[in-house]
Order: sequence, then C-alpha cells, then structure tokens
Amino acid sequence: MTQPVFRFAPSPNGPLHLGHAYSAMLNHDMAADAGGRFLLRIEDIDMARSQPEFERAICADLSWLGLDWQEPVRRQSDHFDDYRSALDALIDGGVVYPAFTSRAATRAFVAEAEEDGTPWPRDPDGVPHAPPLDRERSVSERSRRMADGEPFAWRLDMKAALSHLGGKLDWHETGAGPNGEAGAVQADPARWGDVVIARKDTPTSYHLAVVVDDALQGVSHVVRGRDLFHATSVHRLLQELLGFAPPVYHHHRLVLDHTGRKLSKSKGDAGLAALRTAGMTPADIRRAVGL
Repeated sequence: MTQPVFRFAPSPNGPLHLGHAYSAMLNHDMAADAGGRFLLRIEDIDMARSQPEFERAICADLSWLGLDWQEPVRRQSDHFDDYRSALDALIDGGVVYPAFTSRAATRAFVAEAEEDGTPWPRDPDGVPHAPPLDRERSVSERSRRMADGEPFAWRLDMKAALSHLGGKLDWHETGAGPNGEAGAVQADPARWGDVVIARKDTPTSYHLAVVVDDALQGVSHVVRGRDLFHATSVHRLLQELLGFAPPVYHHHRLVLDHTGRKLSKSKGDAGLAALRTAGMTPADIRRAVGL
C-alpha cells in the first residue's frame, strides 16, 4: 500500500498566524494518524513579496509547535522548469492563449458591458471573467504582439479545456465545502472563466504550480482551508489536462477573529512569534485553534 503524503505550503510573505498553525498542525496530525509523510513546501513564486527571513521564521514557528517534516523542503522558485514544462504541454494542447488586455482595459470593458444593467459573470472570488478580446485574436496577431515584446499572461481557454474531458469531473472530499459538501463533489471549473495560468515573466500561477507540485511530490491528501474549496475545480481540470492523478481533498474550517473575519497577514493579525513572546505555549496554540 502506498504511504499517504500530506503537505503544508505557506508563502514566505509574512509571519504565520493562528490560521496557519491550525492548518499545519492538522496536516501533521492527519499524516501521523495515517502513518504517512508530512512535507513542507515554500510557495514563493511571488518573488517580489517573498523574503528569506519569513521562510526562516516559518521553520522556527513550525519547529516550536513541535512539527517535523521530511527534507528537502521544496521551494517553488527552484522549480520554474517544472512549471514551464507543464505550461508548454498546455500550449501544445491548444487549451491556453496569450492575453494582452490590461487590468484597466478589463475594468473598462466590464463597466461598459454592465451599462445596460446586465451583470458581467464573476468567479467565486467575485473577480469579473476575462473579456473575450484575447481569446478571439488571430494566431498571426498573437505572434506579432508576442514578438514585439508586449506584456501578456497565459489564460486557460475554458471552453477548449472542457471539451477535452471524457466525462464528468469531480473530486473526493473528506472535509466540507461552504454548503457542507463531502464525498464525491462535482467540479465546476467554468465558474472561473478563462483563469490566468502563467505570466510572461513567471511561467506559472498559483493554480498551475500547486497542481504540478502536488503531482511531483506524490501528495495523496491535500488538506487546506475552506476558502480554497472552489479553486479545486480549476485544479481538477488541470490535473485531467496534464494526466495527473487527483489527490483526496480535505477543506477545513477557517480560524476567525472575534468579528468573524478570516485571519490574514495583510491585516496585521498577530503572528505566532508574537504570541510566543507574549507567553503562549504550543499547547495554548492547540487549544486556541480547537485541536
């Protein structure tokens, strides 16, 4: 029987908070209960925001919590060739296209489209779907603009991608979705429109990198926050397109503050190091997050 593999995959762009502690400890506990392996992955494709000191702090916090992981740690910034290979496969399959429309131009297009009161479609995060402008460009125009060095992103042609599926797309959920979903969950990637898969200067996006990483690391169980539940539809589609076996998914509850807001680095929520300095122990952290 294949040994189960779990992973915790933070981004080194700020200190870990209680929400991260809950996810890391839950992954570690589930791996131990299953007799499996626990991996640490550093998701640092955002080179502008990722800092070495935050990675060191992540390792220090996890060690303080009593967690250990298998070496080596996978850093996404060391594996751009893996993502480029996957992107090339999607390009060769005709399921992505270069997108040149800027964010400002997209906002203007959507605003004009909604002038008659008809809402423009939006993804589960509330972001408007990409206009059809780039998808409808000719091959010659795309080639010319790329040769001219014009900035662009690679977007998934959702209609073309879905046409490659042989049947329904689902995943096995052992946690719960926003509406209590568990068991076999029907994926609905079309809700995301033509999502960004990579950018000109970075051959990946979160969606593509996480799918490639999980496959190459042999991750069998993806345990992560419920805020990523809907993104799993995109990940399942990419797994099918790239020929990757899907893991089991477990979307856990989020750790909220007293107002019901999800904890966030960007909002300045207290990091684990600050809580440690204030006198909290690893056992206190476990109680605080309900473990």
